[in-house]
Amino acid sequence: QVQLVESGGGLVQPGGSLRLSCAASGTITSISAMGWYRQAPGKERQLVALIIRRINTNYADSVKGRFTISRDNAKNTVYLQMNSLRPEDTAVYYCYAVQSGYTYWGQGTQVTVSS
Repeated sequence: QVQLVESGGGLVQPGGSLRLSCAASGTITSISAMGWYRQAPGKERQLVALIIRRINTNYADSVKGRFTISRDNAKNTVYLQMNSLRPEDTAVYYCYAVQSGYTYWGQGTQVTVSS
């Protein structure tokens, strides 16, 4: 079992920045991918960014150029640096990790972009 704990969400004004963190713990052998999804009220959960192994990254078109995903393997932690935030980025952000074919999820952290 892998446990994921997110942190770093909050309220920010449009144009501002936040950095989300997700720390993995438990029985960690080889996490192949980590990333972030988000879900806004009344909308489906959507992929925001993922990092495969250590260097391959992928982003939703809506966040390209504004968000950056990174991973610290020594700390089993994935980060999401979010810049130039917009009101439409408001959502609950969920961290996930894939290990041995299983997908694990964090509890989610709220990000609200509002003036």
